[in-house]
Amino acid sequence: MTHMHITSWALGLILFLVALSLYKKNSNKPATIVHMILRLVYLFIIVTGGLLTWDYIQGYGMPLLGEAIVKALAGLWIVVVMEGILVSTKKGKAVTGKWIQFFIALIIVIVLGFFRLPMGFYF
Repeated sequence: MTHMHITSWALGLILFLVALSLYKKNSNKPATIVHMILRLVYLFIIVTGGLLTWDYIQGYGMPLLGEAIVKALAGLWIVVVMEGILVSTKKGKAVTGKWIQFFIALIIVIVLGFFRLPMGFYF
């Protein structure tokens, strides 16, 4: 499940960057198509992340429960902020605050996912 989750995230980030660049070039029709595909990938990210969080709760119990929940909430935060960045870019609104939120949540997710929780790379 971990590999599927990481693959979903990688695909989501690639599609996010493609949609963002298309919106910045005012190619709204192709950007909207990529954006809709990205929304489908969001579902895969959320489902696989939820299953991983459930695995943490079932397999490791209370010692890692708080960190697993914080990582899950930060992951949801990233998805919401990615969507907000794309919508704000499409409408021509400022996105500086959303980018700051994106990088803060990304750091939280990477530190907890790769370095602290048991299914990460360096545990």
